[in-house]
Amino acid sequence: MDYPHFIRAFPALDIPFPEDVVEARAIRSDAGLVVFFTFHQDFDLPEHSHKAQWGTLVSGELEMTIGGDTRTYSPGDSWDLPSGVPHSARIKAGAVVIDVFEEPDRYPIKS
Repeated sequence: MDYPHFIRAFPALDIPFPEDVVEARAIRSDAGLVVFFTFHQDFDLPEHSHKAQWGTLVSGELEMTIGGDTRTYSPGDSWDLPSGVPHSARIKAGAVVIDVFEEPDRYPIKS
């Protein structure tokens, strides 16, 4: 599944991951950051934590560990990460994810 053309036209984010692995487009407000991720290759996201995050898997498959509890997610499933909870993920190539971050500056807009 690809995002519609108008979402692909949203600003790209300067994320700390290779562009051939994951693409990120976003809309931002003072209240938070909405990120549209497309994973082109399998990706292991190491354990980390930050302010609150909510997300949903649009298509594909991923496995996420949240606070020590591991679960496999299917399209339509969502997660709600409280602020400061450690989490990691194994994301399969082809996964399409929408994540909403409490931090509006979680990732900068690419210049």
